[in-house]
Amino acid sequence: MSALWPITRDQKTRFILNAGGLNPAGAGQALSEAFIANGYKARIAVVEGDDVLHRLEELREHGESLTNLDTGEAVDPVLHKFSFANAYLGAKPLVEALQTGADIVVTGRVADACLFLAPLIHEFGWKWDEYDKLARGLAVGHLLECSGQVSGGNFGGDWESIQDLAHLGYPVATVDESGVAVIHKAEGSGGRIDFDSVRQQLLYEVNDPRAYVSPDVVLDMSSISLVDLGNDKVRVEGATGKPRPDRLKLVAGYPAGFVASAMLGYSWPDAMKKAKAAAAIVEAVIADSGALYEEIDISYLGFNALHGPLSDRSLVNELNEVFLRVAVKARDRKLAAAFGQHFPWMMVGGPPFVAALPNSDVRELTSIWPTLVARELVENQIRMTMIET
Repeated sequence: MSALWPITRDQKTRFILNAGGLNPAGAGQALSEAFIANGYKARIAVVEGDDVLHRLEELREHGESLTNLDTGEAVDPVLHKFSFANAYLGAKPLVEALQTGADIVVTGRVADACLFLAPLIHEFGWKWDEYDKLARGLAVGHLLECSGQVSGGNFGGDWESIQDLAHLGYPVATVDESGVAVIHKAEGSGGRIDFDSVRQQLLYEVNDPRAYVSPDVVLDMSSISLVDLGNDKVRVEGATGKPRPDRLKLVAGYPAGFVASAMLGYSWPDAMKKAKAAAAIVEAVIADSGALYEEIDISYLGFNALHGPLSDRSLVNELNEVFLRVAVKARDRKLAAAFGQHFPWMMVGGPPFVAALPNSDVRELTSIWPTLVARELVENQIRMTMIET
C-alpha cells in the first residue's frame, strides 16, 4: 500500500483488503503507522467480528452444535483445542465502511468474492433483496478472486498457447448498473482472456453451479451467458440469484502435531529400485530406533508424488531420476526433530548414485474444522473502527 498510494491517490482509488488475516486491527495499525511515516493522508476502516475463537462456548449456549461440516463429528473432543475460529463475513460491513468514506478497508476473514461485490453494491446502490444483481456481482467477484487464473494462468486446456505468463495481466471487470460485466486486462500484458479461460475460472471450486452459496446471495450460474468479444474481452451476463443462507460458514483449527521430512535422490539406472531399497533401509532404522511416529508417508517424486496410486507403473523402469521423500508425523516436536538422525550415513551407506537434499524444518500441523453458525450470532458482533492518518 505504501508503494501503491502515491500512484493512485490522485485518482481517488479506494481499496478493500482482506489482508488483516487473524489480526485486522493490527494490520490497520501497521498500515496507519506506515502512512504517517510517509506523510500520506487516508481514512482506513478496520472491520472486525469474524474472529469467534473466544465466543465458541457462547455459541454453544445459543444452540450451535458446531458439528464438523465434512465428517459429521461432534465438536466436544476438540472444542478447547482450537487456536483460531473465523466466520466468513459477507459484503455488508464492507459496504458500510465504504459509505462512511473510507479510502482503505482492512478486513479479516470474508468470502473472497465479497471484496468485489461490496464496491458494486456501494457504487450502484443495489438493495439486499435484488438477488439477480447481487448474483451478477458475486459472479464478477468469483471470476476475479483468483487473480491471474481467469487470464490464462493454471489453464487446463491448450496451456502452451498462453503467451508470456512471466508478465501475466491480472483481470479487470468493467460493470454496469445492471450487473453486466466485461472481463479484460491491461493491453500488452501477458496471458489471455477468452471464453475458455473465463469458463474455467467460473466453474473453479464450485460444487453446485446452480447454487453457489455466499453470505449475501446464492448464485445460479446455469443462466450465465459468456460472450467472447475478442481482444482479451469477455462479456458476462445473465446470472440469477436466490436469497442468502441463514447460516455462515465458520472455519476453526487446532494443533495436530508436527511433521518432518527428508529427501534422497537416485539416478538411472534402476532409479526406482534404488529409491525403494533406500525406503526399506529408512523404515528399518526407524523401527530399530523405537521411535513411535503417528504416521510415516513414503512417496517417490518423479513417479507417484502427485498421482499416487493412479501412477503409470509401466514407466517405472524408464525414469532418469527419482527422489525418495519420507515424512513423519509426531505429537512431540522433539521426536519429529530427531527424524533427521536416520539419514546422515545414507550417502555412503545405501544404494549408489544418491543426492541428498537438506532435511526439512519441523513444521507444526493444523487440523481444520469447518462448520456452520447462525449468521445473526456473528453479525451482531461486527464492528468497524476508523483510523485517520
